[in-house]
Amino acid sequence: MAFIKTPVKGMNDFLPSDMRLREYVISVIKETYGKFGFSQIETPLVEHIENLQSKQGGENEKLIFKILKRGDKLNIEAAKNDLDLVDSGLRYDLTLPLARYYANNAEQLFTPFKALQIGNVFRADRPQKGRFRQFTQCDIDILGDDSMLAETELISATSTLLLKLGFEGFRVRVNDRRILKAMASSCNMPDDKLSSVYISLDKLDKIGAEGVKAELIANGFEEKDVDAYLAMFLNREGKSCKELCAGLGEHLDLSVAEGIDNLISNVSSSLGDRFNLEFDPTLVRGMGYYTGTIFEIEMVELNSSVAGGGRYDEMIGKFGANPTPACGFSIGFERIITILKDRGFTVPTDGESIAFLVDKKASAETTKEVFETAAKLRAEGARVLIAKRNKNAKRQKELLESEGYTEIKDIF
Repeated sequence: MAFIKTPVKGMNDFLPSDMRLREYVISVIKETYGKFGFSQIETPLVEHIENLQSKQGGENEKLIFKILKRGDKLNIEAAKNDLDLVDSGLRYDLTLPLARYYANNAEQLFTPFKALQIGNVFRADRPQKGRFRQFTQCDIDILGDDSMLAETELISATSTLLLKLGFEGFRVRVNDRRILKAMASSCNMPDDKLSSVYISLDKLDKIGAEGVKAELIANGFEEKDVDAYLAMFLNREGKSCKELCAGLGEHLDLSVAEGIDNLISNVSSSLGDRFNLEFDPTLVRGMGYYTGTIFEIEMVELNSSVAGGGRYDEMIGKFGANPTPACGFSIGFERIITILKDRGFTVPTDGESIAFLVDKKASAETTKEVFETAAKLRAEGARVLIAKRNKNAKRQKELLESEGYTEIKDIF
């Protein structure tokens, strides 16, 4: 059987230049989030299949890479369903493993606990541009804080990170699942049909109000109720969250809306006007575990979101731990990398980068001097490469220059 040179579809090899950029962005992430008090943790790539299929991950649960049982535990003939064949799987995000982690380790962690995770996740998805089967996620979460301080910190930290990476003018959208429900309920839309309402609302930017209206009527809602529902989204210009929600009456505690207005005010006053932060009642987000505030960051140049998150107060308690409020924000690491590469971003270098190309005819004494010089330069903080000088030295130097070497010396 012939070997195949390409990686598995949807999974990538990374060249040294790719890794330099990725490691640089990770270093900025760690430094920035560290200054906000987030502590880095790590969870396994593999989780129990019962956890992964606990109806917390929405559509992602259909994309799990499942791992067969091993040895005597694997009995294919007697298997009646998947759970008889598999006992674990590769994680599809970092949130569910974090909930399990906190349930196990809460007694050893201070409260509120601010967690930072950076790691690979896996989804058996159909690969396409910007969509992979293995990719890096970066999450920050605050566990044990039921106040808007958590949301404010998460949005402030993530916005600060993007500003440090050179992004400006991005759009931060904020909403709340309770507001979504209250708006629908006030228009006679029953709880058991809210999922279909949200699916249609999420398409507002793509198919317009008339398209959403047609879908909702096709799903059995009365036209007058649909018109009243859409009017709340179409007539929101210049209104604060509290003003927009004022007519929801018994369907919503207005402290929820006040909290969002305060969140927007606090973040804006601390970080200025280098990006747009706004309440957007059309923001839905698809994960089933969100219970309150939700948020997303959009990049104008990408025309899609690069970060998203929200509050998921009920997940940790499902692992048998005490009920624990939780809120998190995940940046689209791969999308950030893609944008930076498209911009031709150059990783800043610390100190000199010097390459010595030693010709095969160089004497032993000359080679010895090169190693002595290189040792001194490294001790002074320089990056120094010693390599054999190739026949095609011109191409060799071009590649070294692309790797960031600013001084290349031929040694004969």
